Amino acid sequence: MACSSRNPLVVGRVIGDILDPFESSIPLQITYGNRNVSNGCELKPSQVANQPQVSIGGNDPVIYYTLVLVDPDAPSPSYPSFREYLHWMVTDIPATTGASFGENGIVGGFCDVGC
Repeated sequence: MACSSRNPLVVGRVIGDILDPFESSIPLQITYGNRNVSNGCELKPSQVANQPQVSIGGNDPVIYYTLVLVDPDAPSPSYPSFREYLHWMVTDIPATTGASFGENGIVGGFCDVGC
């Protein structure tokens, strides 16, 4: 599926159903292998089997962030029996680094839908 020009978080009912409306305050870059991820782009399970590379572009080293990776309609949009399935959570990420500098919240690190 190609990336949508409308806000895919609204189109996919993530904003409104799972999240309240928000404005991005810092740049966030997520990469699986050599593929950059943006909202509304679909990835196959084989493409996201490993933990992503995450870069957070804040500029204040005393501010910390939390990154939560959930699947809002797991295992599929037509049968979301695991609604809001938590794949990965990292806390205490310094604003000027990536998620590898935070504290992993899932024992064993990244977790796919089959674990």
